[in-house]
Amino acid sequence: MLKSLQNTFETIQQDSSARVVMIRSLVPGVFCAGADLKERRTMSPSEVHTFVNSLRYVFSFIEALSIPTIATIEGAALGGGLEMALSCDLRICAWGVIVNARNFLGEAAVFGLPETGLAIIPGAGGTQRLSRLVGRSVSKELIFTGRKIDAREAANKGLVNFCVTAGEAHKKAIEIAQQINEKGPMAIKMAKKAIDEGIETNMASGLEMEEMCYQKLLNTQDRLEGLAAFAEKRKPLYTGK
Repeated sequence: MLKSLQNTFETIQQDSSARVVMIRSLVPGVFCAGADLKERRTMSPSEVHTFVNSLRYVFSFIEALSIPTIATIEGAALGGGLEMALSCDLRICAWGVIVNARNFLGEAAVFGLPETGLAIIPGAGGTQRLSRLVGRSVSKELIFTGRKIDAREAANKGLVNFCVTAGEAHKKAIEIAQQINEKGPMAIKMAKKAIDEGIETNMASGLEMEEMCYQKLLNTQDRLEGLAAFAEKRKPLYTGK
């Protein structure tokens, strides 16, 4: 499955028509529950090292995609599952459970990095991405204790962008994706680049990154289309050029 994910994201990165990536699970009650611990018991240290490096590579690739990524989380996002969600730009999760007579419609999200309970640490970016997202203190508490948190607490801590009723998370993700899709594609890419690369530097270097990204947009057809559409009071027709 990991290789399939890698191939999919590599294809998306090469597709100039792609605007937004949405990641979700179709398995009821589970976004991604992490590694198979029964399988892990049979692996040698070198095999574990190779596997974790593969996870780290794929999640870093997701993070580095030039277009926005949205994780839609219903059910458990634990261990590597949470690390994958953390590699996305936006996270939307569900609260509550909805079941009718015929269909399972959704389940509340649960988040956790339980690795310290197995005498290891999150190894596919969890210690780094979580602390950058929610802060050092919260990250330490969650990783040291391995405590699971529900959707509302995740929202309160800033771990997710939106917390919606169970069964509505994918709908919300589509809504956000549509809003992004209406904007200038090159502008979205440059905004992501400026934020992601600038935040890892000091303010002066970050502002230089922002200036560079801004300059790249000045001679685009989309910038002129945006100005024309505003003057003509119509929706812009962006082409990504």
